[in-house]
Amino acid sequence: MSRPRIVIVGAGFAGYRAARTLSRAARGRADVTLLNPTDYFLYLPLLPQVAAGILEARRVTVSLSGTLRDVRLVLGEAGHVDLDARTVHYTDPEGGTGTLAYDRLVLAAGSVNKLLPIPGVAEHAHGFRGLPEALYLRDHVTRQIELAASGDDPATCAARCTFVVVGAGYTGTEVAAQGQLLTDALVRKHPPRRGVRPRWLLLDLAGRVLPELDRRLSDTADRVLRGRGVEVRTGTSVKEATRDGVLLTDGEFVDTRTLVWCVGVRPDPLAESLGLPMERGRLLVEPTLRVPGRPEVFACGDAAAVPDLDEPGQYTPMTAQHAWRQGKVAGQNVAASLTGGELRSYRHKDLGFVVDLGGVQAAANPLGVPLSGPLAGAVTRGYHLAAMPGNRVRVAADWLLDAVLPRQAVQLGLVRSWSVPLDTASPELVRMTEAPAGSQPGDEPAAKAPGGEPARDRPRTAPAAHPAPGPVKRPDIPSEGDQ
Repeated sequence: MSRPRIVIVGAGFAGYRAARTLSRAARGRADVTLLNPTDYFLYLPLLPQVAAGILEARRVTVSLSGTLRDVRLVLGEAGHVDLDARTVHYTDPEGGTGTLAYDRLVLAAGSVNKLLPIPGVAEHAHGFRGLPEALYLRDHVTRQIELAASGDDPATCAARCTFVVVGAGYTGTEVAAQGQLLTDALVRKHPPRRGVRPRWLLLDLAGRVLPELDRRLSDTADRVLRGRGVEVRTGTSVKEATRDGVLLTDGEFVDTRTLVWCVGVRPDPLAESLGLPMERGRLLVEPTLRVPGRPEVFACGDAAAVPDLDEPGQYTPMTAQHAWRQGKVAGQNVAASLTGGELRSYRHKDLGFVVDLGGVQAAANPLGVPLSGPLAGAVTRGYHLAAMPGNRVRVAADWLLDAVLPRQAVQLGLVRSWSVPLDTASPELVRMTEAPAGSQPGDEPAAKAPGGEPARDRPRTAPAAHPAPGPVKRPDIPSEGDQ
């Protein structure tokens, strides 16, 4: 008798945890296959520290094959799921195609950058969802400070030293906090002429930073940011983006060469291509994470609208904490479904939140106790070390080295602007097409296809071969904030 085949799509927080749970529960009694574009799990909360030069890129990646015993890794992107035939069609990193058959399917495709119909944003902004975007931002910020140091025009120098972050959720707040410290360190080595100083703006239409968190955490973050000189603009966003700057909703035009888009996330487009009942772009599932009418299909993480049993009528938000916990429940329930066991419903209990504000500063409320300052910083780093499924010693070593040694102010030039477009369905991968016509070695070219034409849709509905990941333009799907 053949062993049951389990396919997991995506190795984010939910997919990785589901795979790890199944690898232990199945114990060789099932074939577990994990389909993912990369061979690592990305610990997303520490990505701002990669962009700031605190952690090396590999520190926030955990090898899938090295940590998931008895799980077969298949590199590729799911392009089409045939629910009736129980097959997943995918494209591998070199453009080849393949098919995976399953008896149980776990959809954990995750999320991508949330797009809004604002003129110029798709062309001139960059997101912060994957490792390539973090590496690009670090190089780009370093380059702007170095160019400003050698420039003669005061206006151009000021524009290069101005950095705009849109979205004051977890990601945007931490990017602005870490970025301010990074540029302060860079200008000590490369001081711009005429006394120009780095300027960081953090924008959000909400009335405060971290609007999804407790007011005390929000106030702590606001106080730290403003104390460092970050201009926090609540009730304000971008009305239009151009190559030379951004027009704000309050009418002010800000000259800048840097626009970081952190307004939130939307579910991966794969979810909506299945033709199943949806809730704001997410697959509707039962409390057991099973898809109604498809007992062989489970969904978790950002791809799933999971009922919040503590708040009837609501769904759990798209956060890493929920994805991690849902992945465990999904793995347990898939294993139980193979043996006729009882499926458990997903319930959660908030243990608190942590927000790293750079240096020794943080905002945290473990078990509901609000903390700030160095104590919160220690709790935050301790939490991340405990939560990471690997690389703990390496991360701690990098933190120690950063505390006693100056950061290396160098740009590697490995990731170009056009290779990390905002409008991509694969933020974890560098776009592997040719550079746009007329592109320069630096950041200037916008995210366009070869020949200067606007980026085209990447089909998600058929398993036919297609080039390596490129931009995809889709109507925006509202979602619950950023992760």
